[in-house]
Amino acid sequence: MTATILLVDDEKNARNNIGSYLESQGYEVLLAATLKEAREYVNAQAADIILLDIQLPDGYGPDLLSETATFTNRPPIILITAYGAIDMAVEAMKNGAHDFIQKPIKFDRLEQSIQRAKDVVDMRKELNHYRSSQRKVLDDIVIKASKMKEIIKKAHRVAQTSTSVLIAGETGTGKEVIARAIHQMGPRAEKPFIDINCAAVQDTMLESELFGHEAGAFTGAQKKKMGLMEVADEGILFLDEISSMSADMQAKLLRALEERTFRRVGGVTPINVDVQLLAASNQNLPELIKTGKFREDLYYRLKVINLEVPPLRERKDDIPPLAGHFIKINNPQMGLNIQGITPGAIECLKAYSWPGNIRELRNVIERAMIFCDETTLDVQHLPSELV
Repeated sequence: MTATILLVDDEKNARNNIGSYLESQGYEVLLAATLKEAREYVNAQAADIILLDIQLPDGYGPDLLSETATFTNRPPIILITAYGAIDMAVEAMKNGAHDFIQKPIKFDRLEQSIQRAKDVVDMRKELNHYRSSQRKVLDDIVIKASKMKEIIKKAHRVAQTSTSVLIAGETGTGKEVIARAIHQMGPRAEKPFIDINCAAVQDTMLESELFGHEAGAFTGAQKKKMGLMEVADEGILFLDEISSMSADMQAKLLRALEERTFRRVGGVTPINVDVQLLAASNQNLPELIKTGKFREDLYYRLKVINLEVPPLRERKDDIPPLAGHFIKINNPQMGLNIQGITPGAIECLKAYSWPGNIRELRNVIERAMIFCDETTLDVQHLPSELV
């Protein structure tokens, strides 16, 4: 992911030399010689990062710090300082400057500073992506069956708290959708929703993913990395397939939950966070406790609230509206104009046992739409195992 850098300097040679270097490193570069030109770019939100000279022909460069202080996503501002201006630069850092670099500029030092700023920009973009995707999540909850209405009612109440929640249910029942709904319905909706599938991460790397690591903590750890728990601060962390977590990792997670603090791998400084933890499992955790594969104390710490998502075969009233929902969202993606589904096809869908639950239903509808040349899905468009 590249970045757009606004270089503000009244010296033409400096603009050309620094600008050429940045372009050679793959950055998109915008040039400004005055504070007025810089403001135009900033107000248009054209730049991800700003390299800002202090003394400009029409004003004082660091004034941009106060002018952008209320911006939701203020670009990281790196000040370019002349020799002897260190005290001023330190004061600017207190007012929100990302970094300062002394003239004459050394490109390796410049690249280090830009890379750190880019890490901030990339994280913001990722979080904004999460937030924008959350606004649509409530549209994905299609319910008619009374069992699911009760689940959503409980989820809405849980969303108003910071309580840990354990979401249980078979694979494909929509546990993540419920987790995202809790996020969207509560006071943390504008904060991050960070999810990780514990089963998809090697156990040796899971600690680093959750808690982060310091540079040099292990082979390949070339720079400091924030963990997902730190990224999710003030928001929600969703741990899917938590039953796959090792006993050692379970102990570390329990301690982090109890103390609301942790240390990065290789670090010594405690990091305090305010995170609501949601966890999901398609395994029977009480059975895993009996066999020693899951910690009982962690189970009860997670299970302050327990939401049991029923399988699709127990909520068949949801099948028609779900089928309609999937047709609706697939039409624009597939370039089709399917208007509905016949009663006979609905009966076939209801008669099936759905071992893959909602995820399988979605795939079946998508496949049927591929083979449908009419405007209505019918029995002949369904897979043979349903007919």
